[in-house]
Parts: sequence; structure tokens; C-alpha cells
Amino acid sequence: MVPPPSHNTGAGCHGGAKMAVLAYSLGKREINQHFTVRNAKLISLAAVALLLVYHTVWRYYDGGDSCEWLLSRGRYLGENVWQPYGCMMHKYKSTEAKQCLATKRVAFVGDSRMRQLFYAFVRVVEPERNDDGIKHEDISFQDESGAVRVDFVWCPVTNNSMKERLVSWTQESSLRPEVVILGAASWSIKQHGGSSEALQQYRVNLTSMAAPLQRLADHSEVYWLLQAPVREEALRILRQSITNQQLDLYNQAAADVFGSGSRRRGSGGGSSSSSGVRLLASPRLAAAETMSLSEDGLHLPDSANNVAATILLNAVCNKLLRPIEGSCCQTLPPPNLLQKLSACFFLGSALLLLLLQVLGDGRHRRPVPPDVESLEERKPATAAGPPGLRVPLQAVVRMGVIMAYFYLCDRADVFMKEHKFYTHATFFIPLVYVLVLGLFFSENSKETKVLNREQTDEWKGWMQLVILIYHISGASAFIPIYMHVRVLVAAYLFQTGYGHFSFFWLKGDFGLYRVCQVLFRLNFLVLVLCVVMDRPYQFYYFVPLVTFWFVVIYATLATWPQILQKQANSSCMWHLGVPLKLLSLLLFICVLALSQEFFESIFSAWPISRFFELHGSVQEWWFRWKLDRFVVFHGMLFAFIYLVLQKRQGLSEGKGEPLFSARISNLLLFCSVVFVIVYSIWASRCKNKTECNEMHPYISVFQILAFILIRNIPGYARSVYSSFFAWFGKISLELFICQYHIWMAADTKGILVLIPGSPSLNLLLSTFIFVCVAHEISLVTNDLAQVVIPKDGAALLKRLLAAAALALLVLLLSRAGQAAPTPGTDG
Repeated sequence: MVPPPSHNTGAGCHGGAKMAVLAYSLGKREINQHFTVRNAKLISLAAVALLLVYHTVWRYYDGGDSCEWLLSRGRYLGENVWQPYGCMMHKYKSTEAKQCLATKRVAFVGDSRMRQLFYAFVRVVEPERNDDGIKHEDISFQDESGAVRVDFVWCPVTNNSMKERLVSWTQESSLRPEVVILGAASWSIKQHGGSSEALQQYRVNLTSMAAPLQRLADHSEVYWLLQAPVREEALRILRQSITNQQLDLYNQAAADVFGSGSRRRGSGGGSSSSSGVRLLASPRLAAAETMSLSEDGLHLPDSANNVAATILLNAVCNKLLRPIEGSCCQTLPPPNLLQKLSACFFLGSALLLLLLQVLGDGRHRRPVPPDVESLEERKPATAAGPPGLRVPLQAVVRMGVIMAYFYLCDRADVFMKEHKFYTHATFFIPLVYVLVLGLFFSENSKETKVLNREQTDEWKGWMQLVILIYHISGASAFIPIYMHVRVLVAAYLFQTGYGHFSFFWLKGDFGLYRVCQVLFRLNFLVLVLCVVMDRPYQFYYFVPLVTFWFVVIYATLATWPQILQKQANSSCMWHLGVPLKLLSLLLFICVLALSQEFFESIFSAWPISRFFELHGSVQEWWFRWKLDRFVVFHGMLFAFIYLVLQKRQGLSEGKGEPLFSARISNLLLFCSVVFVIVYSIWASRCKNKTECNEMHPYISVFQILAFILIRNIPGYARSVYSSFFAWFGKISLELFICQYHIWMAADTKGILVLIPGSPSLNLLLSTFIFVCVAHEISLVTNDLAQVVIPKDGAALLKRLLAAAALALLVLLLSRAGQAAPTPGTDG
């Protein structure tokens, strides 16, 4: 019999809930006690060491050659994106192909299938080229300049005619092509009905051609194209003897002749057989996936031939042009002077630290790091002694180890790299996971003010995680997601205006120490990466953008008259000065935005140009600046209005209280939700990015304000925050910068592959290491800031002069390096 409900039953349920909460708290405490951030970093360090050993040993014993991967293995991502195993292909443009093939002669030798590949190759050089050659005859192509020459030699059968052509090329250097691609089998099968005698003769002919091909390979790159399968049910009667079984036998014969013997390194970085001929097998794999589109069952569809042409161009040109996203077949560029000097500096610091350790230098407490965002020192329970030399050396050595990992990931041929490929699932599934985790780790806020510290950390955290998912999934190809992420970037700049205005307005600290702390915090990692990774400052576009706007905010508020909240409280007239300053800032922005030529003339002057140029132009800086040119002003204006209302008690910021009266709160919430929906509809209907970006500077602020109102008007919403998102928000800057090289690859063009063959496990491990590294860099930055930037004004000025001299020296060295570039280096 079921007992009736009673007070005791309710008490039991309530007690059970308490026990559940207590058990959860104890379990969480137990987990946190053992799985600390320090332990996580030790695990990631051990994982990196094991991965380095694994990849080094595997490449040594298993022939981990990216050129061999390109030529032999791969798979389709989606319907038309070919992914070689472990490396990235570059999609060559006409100008790049002409630059690579200038003064070269390329020869395709074979049957009608080879003629198809010839035309696909030529169309990369000249996209308007048609298949207008006469069948069963030789065809020649030259570009308008005459520098590029590509020939097709009609030799459908591997007989004496083909051998004689090869012999003539070896004997006469003026006729010898620099690149030769051969392949034939279908005619031999068709003419002899697939007989075993024909197969044996094919093998004999290939063997007789091995010697001239080897002599030719001493001066040229020689490729033998394995035969792609056919669609047997679509073949004409005369071709029905050309079966996939026969083609496999002929391919095996070619592999036995050209792929046997000892391996040696080819001139292009790939592997070749003792005959010097490289087997081109991956186009066959690509064709096998698309032969259903073949009209006659024999000739390949355009998509398969385009893949084969791209593979060939990457095999031939990557080692010459070194495109950053073309990691297949690339040789490692030698480090430049600055990279060598930085390596010596980190190594010297490690040796000096080791010497101090051996000599037993006095131990000092680690200096108390400032708060990551506000840069205000937290006072320790006990006084710390002077830091001495050991603390900065330890920080430099830790940074050196991290930079070595950066270099190995994205500049050395150690780990694999693969292309990004966008699908809705690759973006939205991780997004849902992250949002669920963020909501799960919710805690009570210490304060309930609008945009309190915990809330802004949370805001930066979830925005940064969304941006990371956006980047690694390649979601920029989908315009609605692209526009929403553009709002997130604008929101960061909005917080820059809001945060710095609030600090200067409330505290009035315009001292040099504060400015140097902020600039060091923003730029330290990027400046180190510019040297170690050989990248221009503007490459990490967000940091120059935030740095520029901080300087503008400081100049706006620090110039006479400096208006502070204390002054404004004493006289209302002071409040009028702030709108006037903000209006002057708005006019400054409008003047810069009115003329691109005027803008570029300012930022193209040396040495300023060294900080704003990318590929020798400030065009990228103009685009980035103009895209969010008003949002910092909006952040400052919002901060001023909010702080004035707060001081005059125009807001209800108590715990659980709505921000405004019930009617006003409901109206603002309704308008905010409507605007978010309307913006999403508008973004989904944008025709192209250019059209959307034209409107973005004027409407992004409404989306930002809508989020702020939704997040802060309800009192219960201001009373809680996500500690999960807030933790990531405190290292959001490091996360944004580090993703370029140790999470993604090829300067964000691809994905770093630490564990091949398991995308999910690879993503989990690389993300774990990436987050640990970002957190450690934030600690290193704070440690060095305490030592590098002293509070004493005279000492600070001396160090600034020394830093300026060092910066000038680096600029001069980099300028000298660019004046005489190394042939073949990446531009």
C-alpha cells in the first residue's frame, strides 16, 4: 500500500537533494584536487614528447615523405576537395603556375586519357583554353609570353616509338623537357583483347624503357601515371576488353618495373625508385570515386583530371614557390637571421639558468602576477623578496620551449597537416557541446552590476570558443555564420572601448606604467611570434587592431582637459566635456574613413608601415580597421552613459532585481529579441560578404546592445555566470593568437594532425595541448611584465629607450632581409 504524502516525505526529498548537491561538491573538489592546471600541463608536455618521438621514428622507418603521400594516397573531403594523406595541396592560380613553369618545358606522353590530363594542366595556366587539338596527334601549347611550354606527345602504346622519343630527349639537351608525365595501357589491352601475351610484352617494353628513363630522371622530373579504372557497363563494344581487372594487372606491371629496387630521394623532396621514375597513383584513387560521371566509361570526368593536374603542380611547384598552405613536397626553408638570433637567445637563457641552478643562487618567491585583464596586482599574504635573475630566466626558458613547439608544429616538417572542410555538422555539433558545458558550470556571481568582471570574462570566453570552432571548421564559407562571427569580433572591440574608458574615467590613471603594462600584455606574444615564425605584425590582425584602439582611447581621454568621474560629480559642466571628446573621436574616425588614399598615406610611412603592412601593402589593415571603425566609439559612449546612470542611481542593480521598471524592462527585452531575430534573417539573406560588410559597421552595435540587455535586465541573469566560459575568457587573447600555429596549421589554412587516422581523437588531444600552452603563455607574460616594466619612472624610461633601440635594430635587420630575399622563399 502506497503511503499518502506527508511532511516527512517532503523532508526526505529535500534531504536527498541536499545529499546530491553535497556529493556533487565533494566529487568536484576531489577532481580539482588531482586534475589541476599544473598537472594538465605536465600531461600535455609528456604527450608532446611522445608525439615527437613517434613521428620522428615513424618517418625514419616508414618513409614519411609528404611528396610520396601526395603522389600515392588521399581521399575526398565532400564531393570535390581532394585531401592527400598527411599534407596540404595548394590550389594554383594562373599567375602562380606561370611563375613556377617559366622557362620550363612540360611533356605529357601517352593516350587519350593523358591528353585529357594535358588539357586540365594547361587550363590552370590559361583558364580559357579549349580542347581544340586534333586527336591522335601531338599538341603544343605556349602562353602569351612564350615562357611556359607544355606539349602532348601521342604515344598510346609502350613500344619502340615511345622509347625512341625518350632516347632522343636524353641525347639532345635542348629538346629535353624538365617535367615528363607518361602513361599508357588501354590501347594495348584493346588491341590484343586483354591477352596475357600483351601484358608480358607490356612488361618487357617498360623494362627496356627503364634505362633511358633513369638517364632522363637525372636531369628532369619523371612521373608514370597509373591507369584509372573504367566504368565497364558504359564502355563501347570495341573497348569492353578494357576491364578493371586488366588495368590492375598493367598497373602492377608498372609498379614492379618502376617501383622496385632501392629508394632514393628525388630532387623534389619526394621518393623515387631506382629507375628515377615516380609512380603517380593518387589520381587513380580520385578517379575511382568519380568514374560514375564518365560519359563513355573510359575517359575521366573533369573533376578527376583537375585533381590530377593539381597534384602534379604541387609536386613540381611547391618546392619552388613554397605556398604556406601547400605543405606537400616542400623542402624546409633555412631560418633567417632573426630566427637564428632568437634561438640563440632562448638557448643562452637556458644555459644561464642551468648555471644559476648549479651555483645554487638564492631562491626567491615567484612575483605576484597581476590580474590577467585589469593588470592590478593582487597583494600576497606575505611579502616577496626581490625577484632576482632566476624568475625572468625561468619565464624566458618556458617561453623558449613553447616557441620550439610552435616552430615544430607550423614551420618544420614534423607533424602532418590537412585541409579544413566545412559542413554544418563540423560547426554546430561542437558548438552545442561547448554551450552545454558552459551552462553546466554555472555559479553565483560575486556582484550583480551590469557587465561585472565575471560576466565580461564569461562573455569573452564563450565568444572566443565560438570563434575557435568557426576557424577550425572553415565556417567562413557560410555567410550567415561569417556575419555572426563578425559581430563577435566587434563585441571584443566594444569591450575594449568600454573597459578602458571605465578604467580611465573611474581611476584617472594615465601614467606611463599603466600604458606599458597594457601594451606589453597585448603585444608580447605576437612580437615573439613575428620573430620566431617569420611573420609580419599585421598577420595577427586583431592585436594591432586592439593596440591601435587602446592608443586612440588613451590619447582621447588623456589630452587636456582630463575629465574624471570625481570632477564630473562636483560640477555637471564637466559631463559636457566627455561628449565633446567623443564627438572629436567620431570626427577623427570619419575623416580616416572618407579616403582610402589618405588612410594609406598615413600608415605606409616607414617605420610605421612595418607594423601595418601585409605582403607590402596596408590594404588588409584598411579592411580590418574600416570593418569595425565605429564599435570602439560605441563602447566608450555606452560606458559613459552607464556610469552616469549608475552614479545617479538610475539603475536597479541589486541581487534579483530587474535593471529597470517592469514595463521598460519588458519592452527592452522584447526589442532586443526582435532585433536578434531580424539580424539573423538579414544575415541569412546576404548575397555576398562584400554586401554584408558594407552594412556591418552601422548595425553590429545593435546586436551587441541586444545581448547586453538580454544578459543584464533580468536580475537572476546578472546573479549567475559560467565559470567554464569565464576561465577561457581570462586567456582569450592567448587562445586567439596560439590557434594560428599549434591548433590549426599553415597559418590557419589547415588543421594540425598529431594523431593520423583519427580526426576526433586528434582534435581532442591537439585542443588539450593548445589550451595548456595558451594558459602557460598568459602566466609567462604576466611574470615578465612584472620584471620588464618597473614602477619606477626613471628606470622605466631607460628600458623604453633600450626597447626602442632594439625594435629599430630588428626593423632594420628585417628590412635588409627583405631587400635581398632568398630565392624560393615564401613571400
